[in-house]
Amino acid sequence: MAIEICVKAATGAPDDLGDCPFSQRVLLTLEEKKVPYKTHLINLDNKPEWFVEVNPDGKVPLIKFDEKWVSDSDVIVGLIEEKYPEPSLSTPSEFASVGSKIFPKFVGFLKSKDEKDGTEQALLDELNELEEHLKKNGPYVNGEKISAVDLSLAPKLYHLKVALGHFKKWTVPESLTHVHDYMKSLFSRESFEKTKPAKEEYVVAGWAPKVNNA
Repeated sequence: MAIEICVKAATGAPDDLGDCPFSQRVLLTLEEKKVPYKTHLINLDNKPEWFVEVNPDGKVPLIKFDEKWVSDSDVIVGLIEEKYPEPSLSTPSEFASVGSKIFPKFVGFLKSKDEKDGTEQALLDELNELEEHLKKNGPYVNGEKISAVDLSLAPKLYHLKVALGHFKKWTVPESLTHVHDYMKSLFSRESFEKTKPAKEEYVVAGWAPKVNNA
């Protein structure tokens, strides 16, 4: 039986898959494990009553396990790994936090209005760390095999690429060849193609209020 999962619908296009990187992380996990699922697209500007009833916080992703609705992508991914252990997507604990600071540093730089405030360098420092890790351990964070940490990073790196490209005309430096190869490899996976936002402009629309109100 297909698992039910609630994810964000696109801003202004409620019938299209939206731009939530945490929702995509869960969808990627289900796809990589070949677990059948049924998607409910949730318009976060006009949440359906049934959704708010089962999930008063109103956050996505939300997934149904054993008649219980569970939120929080970390918890959900852990439960999927437990219930569907094959193929294993476990990341060794020493690699579990690789790249974990990239997303907050990206958000800081994206919202920044001051070129000299150090937010760009803070992001570059994190990307350089990822470059060094991949150089030693790649092509994925844990070597040849994709794992949970990659599926968490993939949507965030996609947001970084699209949003910084649009709002700041900024791209990951060419010198970070391993990071470029890593992103290319992640974005070209069938699981990513199937679960990414339906259009790049949905990513832009999702970030626009945060950038404009920063």
